[in-house]
Amino acid sequence: MPASPPDPAERYRRGRVSRLGAVLVGLAAFGFYGLLAAASLGIVLAVWQIRLDPVAAVAGLLIGTVLAAFLSLRIGTRRVLSTLAAREVPKSRLPRVYAMLEDLAASMSIESPRLLVARLESPNAFALETGGQNTVVLDASLFRLLDGPELEALLAHELAHLERRDGFLGSIALALSQLVIVVLELVLSPAVFLLTGTALCVAWIRGDPRSWSATLPGRIRGRIESGVALVGMTVTLLIRAYARRREFGADERAAEVTGRPLALASALTKIDRAAAPRFGSLSPVWTHGEVESEEERRLRQYVSTHPPTEDRVSRLQKLAERSASEARGE
Repeated sequence: MPASPPDPAERYRRGRVSRLGAVLVGLAAFGFYGLLAAASLGIVLAVWQIRLDPVAAVAGLLIGTVLAAFLSLRIGTRRVLSTLAAREVPKSRLPRVYAMLEDLAASMSIESPRLLVARLESPNAFALETGGQNTVVLDASLFRLLDGPELEALLAHELAHLERRDGFLGSIALALSQLVIVVLELVLSPAVFLLTGTALCVAWIRGDPRSWSATLPGRIRGRIESGVALVGMTVTLLIRAYARRREFGADERAAEVTGRPLALASALTKIDRAAAPRFGSLSPVWTHGEVESEEERRLRQYVSTHPPTEDRVSRLQKLAERSASEARGE
């Protein structure tokens, strides 16, 4: 026997109950986020009412930032070393390399770092500001890839990073950027919470909870989040640009110390070629989709912490030409 259709009055009553439930959920969401907005506003006002002396506030922030950068650097370097299968090779095994390292450190008036050798995925070298004695890590393949002057120039580049405290300065820049984002998010949090609760309330009352981001308050909240993300991206790009400048600076310092900028240029070229795919576009597994467009290449350069190798080599070649001209008295 077929079931009888529901009574119109019963359907109306169920509809009203469902509608009332949606309104109650929307109001509850608004109340919850309203409390969060009030709490965050109270925190902002409490901080504002303290009215610290501007000089003392800036000094405190700077000290806190430097301390956070120091701890971040120490923790980060320990993590890096813990993930590497690197070992300290005795001087008897690499006497010429240790002699280069000690001579360069003496000429730069810094303590000679300890030398670790690892087997990395590609030829590479990097310096770490570890506690006590600093560390230089070399990939084992560099000893057969580079000749003596090239290896010396590469070591000078890494020592230049230690001499200039590039790792520590980079950590300070990162800590400052994170501080800017945290302060910005704290200041905007009352508005973001209130807009979120309003958007959810409107969407539930309309009967379409998933459309909360499309409501007017939801769109305003989205604009605020996009603005914060844009600030974060801008700060990140500035930090990456600063890191690329430090790389150029380390190249120039290495060329100055060794007197052979072309040796470093040759080392960088060899490392870049060894790290590149073996067959490039002639590889049998090459496909058209793997070709990097000009826009992708430019974006990669903007977000990279290292300048393109061709740019570094070009600057070193110009530096060599300038040194040769000065030597000839031109």
